[in-house]
Amino acid sequence: METAGYLPALRRESTALRGCLAGGDPDAPVPHCPGWTLRDLVGHLGAGHARAVTAIRARRPAHRSPVPPREPAALLRWFDERCTALHAVLDADPAGPAWTFHPPRTVGFWQRRRCLETLVHRWDAQLAAGDTPGPLDPELAADGVAEVLDTFAPRQVAVGRAATPRCAVAFEATDTGGSWTYGPGAPAAAVTGRAEELLLMLWRRLPAEDPRLVWKGDADAADAVLRGPLVP
Repeated sequence: METAGYLPALRRESTALRGCLAGGDPDAPVPHCPGWTLRDLVGHLGAGHARAVTAIRARRPAHRSPVPPREPAALLRWFDERCTALHAVLDADPAGPAWTFHPPRTVGFWQRRRCLETLVHRWDAQLAAGDTPGPLDPELAADGVAEVLDTFAPRQVAVGRAATPRCAVAFEATDTGGSWTYGPGAPAAAVTGRAEELLLMLWRRLPAEDPRLVWKGDADAADAVLRGPLVP
């Protein structure tokens, strides 16, 4: 995806997510984030924004995560401030230097990461608020699939949370034409679906058995790769 599209998408998704807390029950549970409420979700996202600001400005990891207020109106103001600060540091040359937890060590890494994080959590927030989640932009969702496979899955292996996959699985987005392979050698299994469905499956929001996803090949091999785990 072109980096110029990340900031407008981030603003759009942030506004939609914010509206869920402003108009909903802050204590509503978030179905795919066990133990979290809508309030917790907004606080988590704002704290992640603040850590990204430190990573760009100071070029080091944040040693502490900010503690968000619990009162909904105060939390919304706090979230707005974190978003404003994040947008300011992201509005820069994507090739500029930054600390990151995985290559590339650039501002562009955080433009992509914060946008895609907000995209998935906006979906979470709308579900928690009792709404039917709005569709994920296909281009962003496809980039999210790529990010799981080029950033999160390799990092899971690098930090010892997952073993190197023994075989490859192929992923194909029927709406964007994007295709990706994760693992060594020729794919033992393949899955097709819309980019949104692939992304939500990889982030454990949809089961691999969802009928909208079409699998071919060795089901056991595919299951072993997906159980990696591919994401934190």
